[in-house]
Amino acid sequence: QDTFYVGTLKGVGKIYQQTVIDTYSKVGFAKLYDRKTPLTAADTLNDRVIPFFEEHGIKVDRVLTDRGTEYCGSHERHEYELYLAVEDIDHTRTKVKSPQTNGICERFNKTVLEEFYRVAFRKKVYDSIEALQADLDTWLETYNQVRTHQGRWC
Repeated sequence: QDTFYVGTLKGVGKIYQQTVIDTYSKVGFAKLYDRKTPLTAADTLNDRVIPFFEEHGIKVDRVLTDRGTEYCGSHERHEYELYLAVEDIDHTRTKVKSPQTNGICERFNKTVLEEFYRVAFRKKVYDSIEALQADLDTWLETYNQVRTHQGRWC
């Protein structure tokens, strides 16, 4: 899981994308927010990721994140850490100053930037996060179900 800064939209403000990609199947998830907090990180898992895998009878055992404040904190008070504890998900953190450790997620962010955002922002002016999220969801559906993926498990 990773947080990707999309940019600042006029009239909307800063936009952040919570990105989750399954390293085995390469299924990607992305949800947009106007801030990056532990609650938004947990919300992405709760709203998109966990329901998808439960629907397919698969339990999420572990999540890999960087050491951002939205992912790391006191186990007793940090909303993201508490959510992982409730769902019984192990949390692994990347090494300090080693973004390549989370390279699959970083590469997915680059793909979203190149194939979706750069195209979408040339074609349309977005006035809300919801409008951008709707187009992102359409692109993700194509990414996950139509686009071919390279990888040893695909």
